[in-house]
Amino acid sequence: MLQERIAVIDFETTGLSPAQQARATEIGVAIVEGGRIVERYQSLMNSGAWVPPFIEQLTGISNAMLREAPPAAQVMAEVADFVGDTPLLAHNASFDQKFWDAELTLIQRRRVQPFACSLLLARRLLPQAPSHKLGNLNAWARLPATGQAHRALADAEMAANLTCFMAALLRERHGLREVSHELLCRLQKIPAAKIAQALVRLN
Repeated sequence: MLQERIAVIDFETTGLSPAQQARATEIGVAIVEGGRIVERYQSLMNSGAWVPPFIEQLTGISNAMLREAPPAAQVMAEVADFVGDTPLLAHNASFDQKFWDAELTLIQRRRVQPFACSLLLARRLLPQAPSHKLGNLNAWARLPATGQAHRALADAEMAANLTCFMAALLRERHGLREVSHELLCRLQKIPAAKIAQALVRLN
């Protein structure tokens, strides 16, 4: 079980990177504690950025919806207060971390905590899974459906459930008493072939 409080986040965006002027359109946060989701935050966010048609088709988030959404600065201030200094996690965290940092910078705030990545962890702890895409992993592990894929809160909840599943696996298979965010950050950097050996040393 994952006892520690962790904030699992997911962004929907207008593109791949803030470096290419892409902006966030929606954020979802699922707070995990004691092995389950205990709190949630979700909001569309209007940055004034245009959503390309293929992104609109993928996410279902339209330019018309964003015109009615609260300003991105307001949403980021709210969600930064909601998360506080709780350790962060995302599926394919390098993507979400870039947007979290970029959107925080625009409101003169800065991230203080590290990110763990459930994608990197799944590649190491679930090498037998046929795919490491979030939806495919959740279906393969028979985890509960959380709603429409490519919507921020549904994806954050999927990543949260997957992380709790992997934490339970670490405890059952490897006899680890405590699975912490720090341990997850360490494991995601170890090559898959050396994971078993590393877990023996950790026990």
